[in-house]
Amino acid sequence: MNVLKTHEGSFAAELERIKNRRHSVPASVEDVVSVILDDVKARGDDALFEYTEKFDGVLLDALTVEVFPDEIEAAFRKVNADDLDILRFSAARIEAFHRKQVERSWSYSDDDGIKLGQVVRPLERVGIYAPGGLATYPSTVLMAAVPASIAGVKEIILVTPARGGDLNPLMLVAARLSGVSRIFKIGGAQAVAALAFGTQTVPRVDKIVGPGNIYVAAAKKMVYGKTGIDMVAGPSEIVIIADSMADPEVVAADLLSQAEHDPMAGAILLTPDDNLACRVAAEAGIQAERLERAVAAEALTNYGAAIITRDMDEAVDIANSLAPEHLELAVEKPENLLDRITNAGAVFLGRNTPEVLGDYIAGPNHILPTGGTARFSSPLGVYDFIKRMNVISFSEEALGKHGAKAAGFAAIEGLEAHKRSITIRLDKIRS
Repeated sequence: MNVLKTHEGSFAAELERIKNRRHSVPASVEDVVSVILDDVKARGDDALFEYTEKFDGVLLDALTVEVFPDEIEAAFRKVNADDLDILRFSAARIEAFHRKQVERSWSYSDDDGIKLGQVVRPLERVGIYAPGGLATYPSTVLMAAVPASIAGVKEIILVTPARGGDLNPLMLVAARLSGVSRIFKIGGAQAVAALAFGTQTVPRVDKIVGPGNIYVAAAKKMVYGKTGIDMVAGPSEIVIIADSMADPEVVAADLLSQAEHDPMAGAILLTPDDNLACRVAAEAGIQAERLERAVAAEALTNYGAAIITRDMDEAVDIANSLAPEHLELAVEKPENLLDRITNAGAVFLGRNTPEVLGDYIAGPNHILPTGGTARFSSPLGVYDFIKRMNVISFSEEALGKHGAKAAGFAAIEGLEAHKRSITIRLDKIRS
């Protein structure tokens, strides 16, 4: 893990390299995904099942691709009581938090007889992509499906790959607890294509949410417009701002908690304390070597950094420029720094609030903007599963009073038919 100093000449270039890791999708990936999307769109189930066999090693057909209720009931019997309690606890906390996000329709009338408002409607059908295969993420199912259920989505479709032919029982239990309507054993770009275009078996959805690998991310980006998407998720990332009182062992552990996701993951410490930076870098290397998987060590080597800043102000400025997915404030008075944080997917206050709590049981959503997109986007929430319709109603009196202004605006823009739509009414009112 590199130790960098902001006043050194090479710092700016190295920081830019770390940032730029997040924006590149190789043309070879896009080419592969484009073929898959077009093929599934054209041939439906036949293409979907062929790609599933090719990439996941699972032979499916219209009768076996979907999980049926008896499989879900069996999953509950397979999950031990302690794990079931954890899932229920997490689901309850996620629900409690997201109920605060519910938006309601509203309207008002003014003195001229004009009624204006906004009607809030849930999406009809959404698709949730949950990674599977080598690792399973029931937490992703809960984080995506619970807010969709709260929003009032009528049909929630879950897709997740089933390498070996069966899904992990924890995924099925999480789906039931969070209100998922149907579950399909498919993943990859082919699953995104099925959700976006529909096949003979998989219904077309209005929006696709949830993280996936680079092929899934590319597929979501390419189907946008045919269906909605939540975001184009990139590799995970964590930034920790720490003061001299932080525990190097703990800070290193938190950095590794995200580094183990992906060799492209970013793990960055920002601190004005030289000693802490060096100790964290050393400790992170030691801890990474103890992990069974080599992913974390690779991520630290590629995109890990302990950055020594001039002061806390500079640490905050760099954090805001990174706009990280996760930002921990491991300082004595984190609330004082929070007021100056403008760009982050989620902020974790104090030394007793590791990012991992947010992954599982805190309650706020862990599907967060990555790749610096926290500058302009937000965590997944209930608001992602609704649409808003503006409602406008003028009385005849209000039209007579204000219509000429609208006709005048149309004239300013040179739109004759727009103007006539108003003046023809005004003429009838006057006659």
